[in-house]
Amino acid sequence: MSSQQNAECCEPTLSEALSPDRAAELARSFKVLGDPVRLRVLSLIAARRGGEVCVCDITDAFDLTGPTISYHLRQLREAGLVDCERRGTWVYYWIIPAKLGLLSQFLDPADTVTPTAGA
Repeated sequence: MSSQQNAECCEPTLSEALSPDRAAELARSFKVLGDPVRLRVLSLIAARRGGEVCVCDITDAFDLTGPTISYHLRQLREAGLVDCERRGTWVYYWIIPAKLGLLSQFLDPADTVTPTAGA
């Protein structure tokens, strides 16, 4: 098929391809979300009214040990998907909307935002 035929056939969903660095960054985030426990943790945090969740509530929602939950939360933090703050003896977690927005923009074929822009 010639490039002229291809151009008439369909419009590209992205204005330009991902840079190697950007692809690595997005792949890391998607890989972190590929774990069912981390996906559930992220969902639990996102569903909470007020936008933040105490680690005690996260731990209580799973049949896993505290250190295992801490490991998954650390993975989410390192991927930039959540952030946290210690308040006394408890740590509170919340979603980073901008990071989730970047992942969403990449997956949405109707979105014309170039995913190579900085995070």
